[in-house]
Amino acid sequence: MSPRTAQIEPGNRPVHRYNPKTANYVSGSPLRTLIVGTIGSLLVMFASFGVGWLADASLFRRVDWIIPLRYTAPGLVTCIAMLVVGSMMLCREWLRMVQKLMVWDSRAKKWATGAAVCWIIPQLFAFPLYSRDVFSYFAQGRVMASGLNPYEYGVSSVNNFFQYGADQMWSESAPPYGPIFLVIEKWVAQWSGNSVDTALYLFRLLALIGVAMIAYYVPKLAQLHGINGIRANWLVVANPLFIAAFITSSHNDALMTGLILAGVYYAASRRDTLGCLLGVTLVTAAVAVKPIALVTLPFIGLFWAGRGASWPRRIVFWALTLAISMAQLGLMGWVTGLNFGWVSALSTTGGQYIWFTPIGFLGLQINQIIVSITGDNALANGIRDTFFNLGKLTGVLLAVLTMVCGKDENLIRRAGLALGLVVAFSPMLQSWYLLWFIPLFVVSGVRTDWQLDFYFLTTMFFVIYAVSDQLAVSPYLDNFDQNMGRLIAVVLSLAYAFWLVFFDPATRRVLRRAQRSSLYEVSI
Repeated sequence: MSPRTAQIEPGNRPVHRYNPKTANYVSGSPLRTLIVGTIGSLLVMFASFGVGWLADASLFRRVDWIIPLRYTAPGLVTCIAMLVVGSMMLCREWLRMVQKLMVWDSRAKKWATGAAVCWIIPQLFAFPLYSRDVFSYFAQGRVMASGLNPYEYGVSSVNNFFQYGADQMWSESAPPYGPIFLVIEKWVAQWSGNSVDTALYLFRLLALIGVAMIAYYVPKLAQLHGINGIRANWLVVANPLFIAAFITSSHNDALMTGLILAGVYYAASRRDTLGCLLGVTLVTAAVAVKPIALVTLPFIGLFWAGRGASWPRRIVFWALTLAISMAQLGLMGWVTGLNFGWVSALSTTGGQYIWFTPIGFLGLQINQIIVSITGDNALANGIRDTFFNLGKLTGVLLAVLTMVCGKDENLIRRAGLALGLVVAFSPMLQSWYLLWFIPLFVVSGVRTDWQLDFYFLTTMFFVIYAVSDQLAVSPYLDNFDQNMGRLIAVVLSLAYAFWLVFFDPATRRVLRRAQRSSLYEVSI
């Protein structure tokens, strides 16, 4: 169906008139977009062989054709360039598919699904990029397999932990994960033996299971709000940041998010005892992967209490939901022998901060001002940390406010908002933290205005940050180090992004409301 002959279908609303001047840029076959995006994903995969993370014990370090990519300056520069270009190609083609699938009906499903699958497949074989957390998973699993409690013994308690890639920064820290995930880590460590490479791909398989859950439940949750599920899945699962964090980096957040969405879906769709018990159990399983999922638990209680519930009834069901969840977590802790050790481990990431969060930025400025006035670093650091803690407390209090205020029909969005507020008021933010709540926002509706613009630009920012933040550059090269690699990545990424936003005749129109390509926003 061409833009000039498109008819308004039931449930659709026009967004703008056909503009012949922009038709050449916004029309065309989605096949080209699928292919170019796949090429971008392949470039990222090949780049990972040079700048992706590997443990010292990895057998891949001794593969003949990989050695020059990792241990020569020309090889590293080539891989950095491929990483940047491939990542930004994915961003571009993700935007282009939004243009070309002008009506998000059943005909678009094959293209949206096919593109997402083709873009994900190369990342299943890539070396870890953007984060090295997956090596910590393996190290913690070795601690469990040795009969020790990871909440009491750091990964340094196991022989040769240096050789298996875990970040030394966390060598004495308790893992901020729940008992289910620690048991999974133990199984992976036992099945893979001393092969860290096998372990990495087993953890990626686990992340893929989480992604499959997300892809399954996002359309179902979107349907509850009258939102087009195909478009919702495209905005979530095909997002380059989503692919990078949940597939390439293999974060356990994928499994946690999948369980949260599943729990919320059953509680929201049924709103009866069976559905809400299933919702509580699934969200509790998410907590047992990563405890931040606790933020969504009170919303399961609100679904269970029913529409228009009185305050006494809400309190009763909140208490019931919490009691059931704690009983399930207590049973898991007893079976695994880990008890509630994850509660004390929640402080593991305390004290971390990053410059681009509001709380992190203000805390750094406060620190600098106090140091310049008093010259007392200890005093300045103490005040800075107090400010960070106040920021976290503010985020928690605002999240509680979303639990007690708002309309019943907005419960799913309020659950996403609660997670988002906890993240926004934290001094530390990793790109994958956004993926905890973005699906809940998307399924409850992202308008085709500034909201979509902000979503696109935020994705692009964090992709740029990801490709330049953690590059595995050998410390033994002359005249080339990690800082040099990061500088190259930043310059190339910013140049590519600048071109996409301001000069590319196709994508620059995505961010201009008057020139949007999608003729209709499908609502059902």
